[in-house]
Amino acid sequence: MSHSPSHSSSSQSIHCPVETSSAWVMDKLSGSHRFEINSYSQATKLVGNGDYIKSAIFYVGGHAWTIRYYPHNYPNNYMDSETYVGLFVELASDATNVRALYNLELLDQNRDSVSRAQAGPVTFAYGGQYHGNSCFVKVASLILKDDCLTVRCTVTVLKEPRAVESKIPMIPSITAPPSDLHQHLEQLLESGEGADVTFEVCGTTFGAHRCVLAARSPVFKAQLFGQMKEKNMQCIKIEEMDDAVFKALLHFIYSDSVPPEMEEPQNSSSTVMAQHLLSAADRYELKRLKLICEEKLCQNMDVETVATTLALAEQHFCDRLKAACLEFIASPEKLIAVALTDGFDHLKKSCPYVLKELLEKFGFLSVKEA
Repeated sequence: MSHSPSHSSSSQSIHCPVETSSAWVMDKLSGSHRFEINSYSQATKLVGNGDYIKSAIFYVGGHAWTIRYYPHNYPNNYMDSETYVGLFVELASDATNVRALYNLELLDQNRDSVSRAQAGPVTFAYGGQYHGNSCFVKVASLILKDDCLTVRCTVTVLKEPRAVESKIPMIPSITAPPSDLHQHLEQLLESGEGADVTFEVCGTTFGAHRCVLAARSPVFKAQLFGQMKEKNMQCIKIEEMDDAVFKALLHFIYSDSVPPEMEEPQNSSSTVMAQHLLSAADRYELKRLKLICEEKLCQNMDVETVATTLALAEQHFCDRLKAACLEFIASPEKLIAVALTDGFDHLKKSCPYVLKELLEKFGFLSVKEA
């Protein structure tokens, strides 16, 4: 049996079109040099036919250059008996294959160009090679001012051409601010706007929003929308909880954070609040809040509170918190100090098995009524 080939979209790679670009570029480095021949009539008498006057060295594009000025040049055409001025630019450095453009000019008294020769690009193959015009201008047509001649030479060195990748414009980064959802929900709780359920705790009433409570707590979800739905949905009475603890519970449900007073380290009131809030978190299955309270109790553990915290850990199945309490009471001396606190009496009454475990650990089996 033959099978026709099947094509799966998952087996085919999907490529987003990407556009790149490059450009062919040639860097150009330009520079000019002005060369003045003062006392021109006397200077040219000292220069024979075929000789030249040379300028000082100037630098363009990393190379040295000079200007050659020939005051008495004769053309190759034997029929032309007039003499000419020769003007050249010379590569004065030991370099090879230097490509350049040049522009040679004679300037008048206002430094305006009256005659020029330009060419390029040309190649200066080695140091000492020069390019220009041997019949630049007739000597008879020279116009001098104060017996001074001015030459200007402009050289443009061409670097090796290359292809470069065009830079893609950088897209400015946009940083989003931190989430402020919790702030809006806190404001909603504080204002009571849109509240559709009321709780009565120790005579204090709290307005809240059923959808928020149900989204955060499975117990509230069952109480407000499930089969356990309260008959009186307008006001639900909460038993066995302090109003301050319920207020802190609502604060966490709306803001995902504990009240500011619980952030203070080594504070007895914050420890008590953490103990009560741990019990409330377990009651409404707020696992994150329960762990936060366990962490706070571990950090603020002391002789006065460790016994009540140990009882709380046993009652709400907080194994790690229980282990931390037992580790805190790690010596007979510490156990004796804890036994003198009011919390130890609470531990004896509420969790006798934990007390027995603790006494057996230190061999105090005879201590039954400590």
